[in-house]
Amino acid sequence: MTWVKICGTTNLEDALLAVDAGADALGFVFDDKSPRRVEVESVREIVRQLPQGVEKVGIFVDHRPEQIRQIVQRAGLTAVQLHRIEARPAGFWPASQAAFKERLGVPKLMVAISGERLTESGFFLGDEARKQLYAVLIDSGTAAQPGGTGKQFDWSEETRGMIQVISLSVPVIVAGGLNPENVGQALELFQPFGIDVVSGVEARPGKKDPEKVRAFVQAVRRAEKSA
Repeated sequence: MTWVKICGTTNLEDALLAVDAGADALGFVFDDKSPRRVEVESVREIVRQLPQGVEKVGIFVDHRPEQIRQIVQRAGLTAVQLHRIEARPAGFWPASQAAFKERLGVPKLMVAISGERLTESGFFLGDEARKQLYAVLIDSGTAAQPGGTGKQFDWSEETRGMIQVISLSVPVIVAGGLNPENVGQALELFQPFGIDVVSGVEARPGKKDPEKVRAFVQAVRRAEKSA
């Protein structure tokens, strides 16, 4: 069954809505430049009232490892999603998964890359980095806006082929401009491990539309049945 993440969660009402609709994970954005940014203590209160089985993912852009670990511990997060990994120093990846868990405070790590970057310059992960990843998230982010753009990346045959190659060694999550109307097509084209949505289920940045959230999850499940 496709893993579904509802990202950009900013309040308890939307968090409970997403869980009730059938989401597997919720994303909380800690990037200062995002309109969906949340405070650590707010996330802590939300997380306290969520089912244990729901993944609580922190989205980080320019934070240092020690900052991430502190937020993870205070908020009660269970996974970390990193953007701009190409800007990380070579020594960012420790020698083992246990060491990485110690560094960030969580066992599950996702890295986000731009779909356009795949066709422009490719994507390479060393063996140690690959072993430590929970998944790679393919998004339509830019340098100025790492995520939540509301736009699709290039869904060309070339991009699909590169995503298929990545998925042979690391689970892939597809994001970028998804909504209830096109998520079925994304599942058919990419056959990903997971799907991630933000703006496609919002009434406005930071506030979810209940009908869109439910329609999105339902569209994913319908697509699975027809596959």
